Amino acid sequence: MRICMILEGCYPYVRGGVSSWMHSLITSNPQHEYVLWLIGAKAEERGQFKYDMPDNVAEIHEVFLDDALRLHAGRGDRYAFTKGEIEALRKLILCEDPDWEVLFRLYNEKKVGALSFLMSHTFLDILMEICSQRYPHMSFAYFFHSIRSMFLPALYLLGQEPPEADVYHATSTGYGGLLGALGAWRHHRPYILTEHGIYTREREEEILRAKWISPQFRQHWINLFYLFSHCAYDRADSVTSLFQRYADIQAELGCDPRKQKVIGNGIRVERFETVPPREPDGFINITAIVRIHPIKDIKTMIHAFFALKQRLPQVRLYILGDTDDEEYEKECRALIEQLRVSDIEMPGNVDVLEYLAFTDFTVLSSISEGQPLAVLESLAAGRPCVTTDVGCCRTLLEGGEDDDFGPAGMVVPPMHSPALANAMEVLATRPDLREEMAEAGVQRVKAHYVHQDMVDHYNQNYEEVAAAWRALDLN
Repeated sequence: MRICMILEGCYPYVRGGVSSWMHSLITSNPQHEYVLWLIGAKAEERGQFKYDMPDNVAEIHEVFLDDALRLHAGRGDRYAFTKGEIEALRKLILCEDPDWEVLFRLYNEKKVGALSFLMSHTFLDILMEICSQRYPHMSFAYFFHSIRSMFLPALYLLGQEPPEADVYHATSTGYGGLLGALGAWRHHRPYILTEHGIYTREREEEILRAKWISPQFRQHWINLFYLFSHCAYDRADSVTSLFQRYADIQAELGCDPRKQKVIGNGIRVERFETVPPREPDGFINITAIVRIHPIKDIKTMIHAFFALKQRLPQVRLYILGDTDDEEYEKECRALIEQLRVSDIEMPGNVDVLEYLAFTDFTVLSSISEGQPLAVLESLAAGRPCVTTDVGCCRTLLEGGEDDDFGPAGMVVPPMHSPALANAMEVLATRPDLREEMAEAGVQRVKAHYVHQDMVDHYNQNYEEVAAAWRALDLN
């Protein structure tokens, strides 16, 4: 089977999380041929992969959003829009579920340029109407340029040539979900959507905190990503999530429950079983396996460790992982210097197994998560965790209805450094508790989060959607 994976801002440009899952899925399925359709933010990232490509990756297609900013309009961009096309474009600007078939044909089949609408009198007329009715107190110049910057990337993506495949598999809604829907439409093939987090909710949180968006215009940006999620959910043949609570949220956002499946993450337990027991050396070593990114809330972790260090001088913190946001990494390092807290190291991307060998327990302070592989890996290595109560973390550490292994760590509220410090203090001072939790974690992972089970479930999903489409073709 030829599978087109649509990936936005993750594999193969960064390590960890969704990237680890993707690399693992590809390498575990040598019988499939993969095509990667990659969406990046900046063209300067082209070809800068953090992973060696597996042999069964047949093609890589990269598209970068900032390339849309370098487009220039010419005479060929002048186009006489039909009434149906104008209505679809108007609804797109209003974020009111346009006719995507019309937009796909317009930009992908007819090959109308991305700037044809954004530089037309039709666009200007629509904007004047919307601005006067919905944003009467906003500068029209600001509104004009804001709307152009919002929709230029989407129209640019709609003009991309989709690679041919038997199945299209997007790993998020948003721009990735849009391309997944486009590829399936263009080549008349099934489309699977997998969400590791709830992309729309994550973008909403980022937009609400963004300083570059006018407060009165933030809701329009939020509505844009809800619009993309509606497109992805409506046009997907199958929608998977990592656990039931996220499936319920997808349904609340408009996904048809009949399309939904829950496929949890899985890890190669045998790889982490080789980590030896921790040898005491007078220190308590705490490790965070995490991307350096604001959504991981590294600053709260640093503040919590600073408080813990005042109570227990013999503690150390290792923050492992690639940097997704260089400015945020600088802010984190500046915070460490400002607090003058010792025994924090940020060595970047390293051998996780090597660090787990001298780790007593791990910590995760994220604002948002799905079903973090870092927690599963920690538990498989016999290292309990302290995590924030986000995503599936509570279930990973405390178990679900069919699980009586006992706690494998402690859960605290997000963005609450005192609670995080207190939980770390409990594990740092209770070796007996760490030992009990370690055993519970190992047993839970072996019972519920095995890598081959995950791979089998995804392959079964591929076969089911492909069979359903073959049946439609025969009829």
